[in-house]
Amino acid sequence: MTEIALTVQQTARPTGFPTPDHFRFAESPVPEPAPGTALVENVLWSVDPYHREMMDGDFALHAPLEGRTLGRVVASRTPELPEGEIVFHRQGWRTHAVVRPEEVRRLPHHAGVPLTAYLSVLGGTGLTAYVALTRIARLREGEDVLVSGAAGGVGTAAGRFARLLGARRVIGSAGGPEKVAYLTEQVGYDAAFDYRAAPVADLLASAAPTGIDLFVDNVGGEHLGAAIGALRERGRVARIGTISQYNTPDAPPVVFNHADVVEKRLRIEGFLVSDHRDAQDELYDFAVPHLRSGALTADETVVDGFERIVEAFLLMLRGGNTGKILVRAHS
Repeated sequence: MTEIALTVQQTARPTGFPTPDHFRFAESPVPEPAPGTALVENVLWSVDPYHREMMDGDFALHAPLEGRTLGRVVASRTPELPEGEIVFHRQGWRTHAVVRPEEVRRLPHHAGVPLTAYLSVLGGTGLTAYVALTRIARLREGEDVLVSGAAGGVGTAAGRFARLLGARRVIGSAGGPEKVAYLTEQVGYDAAFDYRAAPVADLLASAAPTGIDLFVDNVGGEHLGAAIGALRERGRVARIGTISQYNTPDAPPVVFNHADVVEKRLRIEGFLVSDHRDAQDELYDFAVPHLRSGALTADETVVDGFERIVEAFLLMLRGGNTGKILVRAHS
């Protein structure tokens, strides 16, 4: 175990895209656990789009940031957290954390499942996609699904889950021809389009000429307006995020025919995955057998080295990842 602990702190509020200058690495001695706590050495970190929103005010300046992470208990002063145990907790963006038993979740031991999956397709990313499809939009077998931000962590999981849940056609939107090819050739999307190539409504009309039943929306903006126009009667929208506005606060408002919502009896519902923690075991029951059989793959971009966590975060914000982006400690 190293003698120095590192934490990432935010130094200023960004306007538009953050830069490395909005962060700093702070050194401190490795903390000692107090009675009833344990010291965790983090080994795997998640950087997520919602962190960009939190930079506008939720993250305190000059204090450690938070985020999902997996770590190994290396010193314990509580029998509830034995040394050597791998735990999930939210004191990410740092190499070490002192945690109480109620602040962590011990990982189940699913044979044959890689550790990274617990932060991607089995973690908050996969849980978001699963809840969107099963609890919010209530996908039924034989329905047609559109996913925006389809090449990201939630988008790839949503595409794979929709297929396993019996969707008829799964259509994805992504930025760039390489990502579009990845969606159709690797993830199993039936059709995909590059939203930068033409107006989204035109691209969607070509990919789904008879419409869609369900929209899993990570992006908002033009995608949301186009999807509302393409939804069939009693269509549903699961609103997850608004990536199109995270770095462009002056983005134009969504334009759509408001009468469509009434006349087609549409339902548009946003949610926070934190309100659905009770679905975690349900996700394991659904996804783990498919991971073991090979029917489900975790789409991941892994960056090695905690010192690259800011680089990984900025890469993700500019769409440089395919699937869930994770940062892994040097072995």
